[in-house]
Amino acid sequence: MKPIALITGATSGIGLATAKKLADDFSLIICGRRKKELSELADIVRKKTSVHTLVFDVRDRLSILSYIEKLPEDFQNISLLINNAGNAHGLDTIDQVKILDLEMMIDANVKGLLYVSEAVIPLMMKQKKGHIINISSIAGKETYSKGTIYCASKAAVESISKGMRLDLLPHGIKVTNIAPGAVDTNFSKVRFKGDQIKAHQVYEGYEPLKAEDIANSIHFVATQPDHVQIADMTIFPKAQANATTFLKDFS
Repeated sequence: MKPIALITGATSGIGLATAKKLADDFSLIICGRRKKELSELADIVRKKTSVHTLVFDVRDRLSILSYIEKLPEDFQNISLLINNAGNAHGLDTIDQVKILDLEMMIDANVKGLLYVSEAVIPLMMKQKKGHIINISSIAGKETYSKGTIYCASKAAVESISKGMRLDLLPHGIKVTNIAPGAVDTNFSKVRFKGDQIKAHQVYEGYEPLKAEDIANSIHFVATQPDHVQIADMTIFPKAQANATTFLKDFS
C-alpha cells in the first residue's frame, strides 16, 4: 500500500489541488466541512488511489479525536499530515475588527492546526517517522495594516512549525512550513464575505499563483528522500516582492 497522507481543507483551493497531485504517490485521507465536495473529490482521486473521507470542522477538537481514533486499520499509519485548513475573515484595522472574525481566524488557523496535529502525531510517533507540512502565509512573516489578526494567526503557525521541528526531532518526524504569497483561490472571496468584486480586485493587473503551483511545491517537499527535510519555503508569484508590494500592469 502507498504511504498515507491526511489533508485538511481538501474541499477547495490548495487542499483540493494537493489531493489531486498526491494521488499518484499516496493513499489519501481527505478532510473538510462539506460532505458533497469531499465526495466529489473522492470520486476523482479514487481513480488513482485508495481514499477515505472525514467530514469535520478543524475547530471541533472532540470530533477530530474521535474520527482519527476510529480510522479503518488500512488508514491508521499516517505518514504525511498537511495542515492546510484555515481562513481569513475581514480586512479591518485593529479597532474595527469584529470579534466573530477574530475568533474564526484564531480557532481555525491556530487551534484547528493544533487539534489535528494532536490527533495525528501519536500515530507517527508509533512508527518513529512521519512528515508534517503546515501551510502558513507570507502574512506570517510580514504584518500588514488591516490584517493584524490574520497575520498573527499565521505568525503562530510559523512558530508552531519551528517548535514542532524541535520537539519531534527525537521521534523521526520532519516538519515543513510553506508560506504562499498571493494565490488565486476562494481566499479573498471568504475574506470579503462573498463580495466577488473586491475579491477579483485583489488579483487584477498581475498573474497570481494558482492552487496547483502550491500543490506542486507540497508534492516536491513530500517526496524528498527520507534524510532530506525542507524546513521552510516561501512562494511568490513573479509579480510579488513581499507581502504588499506588487508589480501591476493595467494597460
